[in-house]
Amino acid sequence: MGCVTPYRGDVLALAAGEADLPDFGWGSVFTQARPALVPLVAIVVIGGLYVVGVRRLSGRGDAWSTGRSLAFLGGGLGTIAVATLSGLAAYDEVLFGAHMVQHMLLSMVAPVFLALGAPVTLALRTLSPRGRGALLAVLHSAPLRVLTFPLVPWLLFVGSPFALYFSGWYPATLDSAVLHELLHVHFLVVGSLFFWPLVGLDPVPGRVGHPFRMLMLFATLPFHAFLGVAIMSVKDNGDGLIAASHYLPLRGLEGAVFQQQVGGGALWSSGDLIGLLFMVVTLTQWMRASEREARREDRRLDRADAAALTDTS
Repeated sequence: MGCVTPYRGDVLALAAGEADLPDFGWGSVFTQARPALVPLVAIVVIGGLYVVGVRRLSGRGDAWSTGRSLAFLGGGLGTIAVATLSGLAAYDEVLFGAHMVQHMLLSMVAPVFLALGAPVTLALRTLSPRGRGALLAVLHSAPLRVLTFPLVPWLLFVGSPFALYFSGWYPATLDSAVLHELLHVHFLVVGSLFFWPLVGLDPVPGRVGHPFRMLMLFATLPFHAFLGVAIMSVKDNGDGLIAASHYLPLRGLEGAVFQQQVGGGALWSSGDLIGLLFMVVTLTQWMRASEREARREDRRLDRADAAALTDTS
């Protein structure tokens, strides 16, 4: 079995072992890409359907924002591709730090970009009447309304990582290829349930006002910090090591402890950074919405004044 050697510059070195992988460096994201069939097909199909929808709109003379297309295809599906098809995915079962980066990409980065692409709006504008009716039925269904009730996505987004890393759930995903792929789906679905209504571009249930959006985002920050610190608090003797039976044979005690500290630090720093950035975006949206509402009110008052002048004359 191989073991992890000490940190060297920007390289986390993994000696060749069961995974038969070279030392991990930033270039490994490209050189060690081993695309899996299922995520590859899913990304191509979803991206293809989005492009078909945009082309259908364009064909009948309707405009669609290029920024939305870039957000969905490049930012959303591109991030999913990096997380599941690049060399990062090749190391996600042998380097806890790589797994945590993948976790953050799928749960916090990709869902935001997918939501900015407004695919539900695109589908409603391009589907046949029957397809549109089916989609609206799903959007208005009781199960989806319950699942998107603001407290439910927040609890899933904040609570499921604690359940994952401090129970037998995460070790089980390392022993089963099916569970491992379902974990990726879980990250993406939970992130989408949380962020999609907060972005507010699509007519999905669960949307709330801007003040409540800010409150929900602010409330996630201490939980990410606490979880990151808890993961980093593994002892040098291995006390608190996550999935020890999996990582110890691969890298030894020192390497397993170091990797968990890297992963916890990545969760803490990136979770807070992404959360703060999204709060800035939400605050900007709030200000613009307030400006639009003020302009609408000004126009209404102008019309009322004009009507009053007409009546008096």
